[in-house]
Amino acid sequence: ESPSHLKIRPSYDLFVGGKWVPAKSRKRFDSINPATEGKLAEVAEAGAADVDAAVRAAERAYERYWRRMPGKERGKYLYRIARMLQEKAREFAVLETMDGGKPIKESRDVDVPLAAAHFFYYAGWADKLDYALPGRKARPIGVCGQIIPWNFPLLMAAWKLAPALACGNVSVLKPAETTPLTALHLARLFEEADLPSGVVNVITGAGATGAALVTHPKVRKIAFTGSTEVGKRIQKSAAGTGKRLTLELGGKAANIVFADAPLDQAVEGIINGIYFNQGHVCCAGSRLLVEESVHDILVRKLALRIRTLLLGDPLDKNTDVGAINSKMQLEKIRELVQSGVDEGAVLTQSGCRS
Repeated sequence: ESPSHLKIRPSYDLFVGGKWVPAKSRKRFDSINPATEGKLAEVAEAGAADVDAAVRAAERAYERYWRRMPGKERGKYLYRIARMLQEKAREFAVLETMDGGKPIKESRDVDVPLAAAHFFYYAGWADKLDYALPGRKARPIGVCGQIIPWNFPLLMAAWKLAPALACGNVSVLKPAETTPLTALHLARLFEEADLPSGVVNVITGAGATGAALVTHPKVRKIAFTGSTEVGKRIQKSAAGTGKRLTLELGGKAANIVFADAPLDQAVEGIINGIYFNQGHVCCAGSRLLVEESVHDILVRKLALRIRTLLLGDPLDKNTDVGAINSKMQLEKIRELVQSGVDEGAVLTQSGCRS
């Protein structure tokens, strides 16, 4: 897939109150293409003052019009966003692959279509909330602080934003520092869709930015997807504040194979769950439990199948395994592999560095 149609700006500011504004912190960081280690763009790093400005812009939008807007009108905006995302699907797929490292066929066939589908789905719910909870009336909360990880940047943004907006809430979204670009391009799409200013604000930065968002007193709901360690810190900081929390944290999903399983199909499921997710531990099978009687044959089949996977340029449609998202993530994977070896495991892999 050629990136020639994609226009990446040399630098990006913060999207606050419907405008692009430089960070008051005056700090910036680079967004890197993990496949080439080349610089894609320079991105503003939001400090505490920037987070405060974004939250207050969201609060103004909430009080002035978004909470009062009829559901069918909010739904029209979500529907418009979904259609525009479909129209720009190629642009978003290439950008997602360049910024995150995942194969283009995953960005093209999974991430972007599902992101658009979520906006379509919640556009349909916006005017039906009075019928969703028998005996209760759905009410918006207010400002939602939303922090998303690097593994599905665009799709995670859709998961967080679409239901919040449909219910009459407003959002301050912080993408992962290693994959900020699709969220920033999504903000440009919101501009084109004439979404009222302040309804969605996008602030970029690392852990300190997220911490400032979590602890801001005007934020009424935190939605976080990421590590268990950070999730525990968020839970502690929100305790006693009245803030609502949604925490989607790292799991240990196991693939379990019994002796009567169709082993060739099992191998494909294992491959799709582990290698095509390239360390995305929230959705990948990070353990494999096998009944002893079929252990050896399954390991042989799995080793043979691994050798057929094509490692290469993520923009090549034939590539099965693209680039690990960042050097930090690669080192984490190596650390985990080595810990298994140190504990007595036998390492089986294709011809690559461990």
